[in-house]
Amino acid sequence: MDLNQLQQQLAEQQGKIPPVEKWDPAFCGEIDLVIKHDGSWFYMGTPIGRKAMVKLFASVIRKDDDRYVLVTPVEKVGIQVEDVPFVITQWERRDSLLVFSTQTDDSFVVGDEHPVEIHQDAKTQAWLPYVLVRRNLWARLHQNVYYQLVEIANPTHQGDQQQLMLSSGDYTFSLGSY
Repeated sequence: MDLNQLQQQLAEQQGKIPPVEKWDPAFCGEIDLVIKHDGSWFYMGTPIGRKAMVKLFASVIRKDDDRYVLVTPVEKVGIQVEDVPFVITQWERRDSLLVFSTQTDDSFVVGDEHPVEIHQDAKTQAWLPYVLVRRNLWARLHQNVYYQLVEIANPTHQGDQQQLMLSSGDYTFSLGSY
């Protein structure tokens, strides 16, 4: 994987996410790159300290069936992801909309294109809110973000359970039941 060439190609796209779903290169094997449960990225057991490099890798990640891969137009390599590749680390309310941001600075409005669903955390086995970032790539809400959202959520009785509900524009979702 020629990182300089990839970085130059991506710079030309000026912050646009490359169309990795359209690329179908040959699989070149696994590399020792791990996205930890906390959203940090490690290469050969060492944390990747350059945020620009993490953002570069995050822009070319794709999930094929049950395997996460980094994809360029000419090659595809497998990586390990302990839970999901992204963690929601920031949020803000803009008028009636909720805007979430990941540890790699992806920002988006929560809604039909970026729904929130309750999934089981791969590490803790707890049922937690996750949000679709793009394609079939999900983010788990960081614990601090989750607790901040719980503070503003509306308890709602649904069936025999209480749900913590939030809205982003016309989109309504649950943070979970209690």
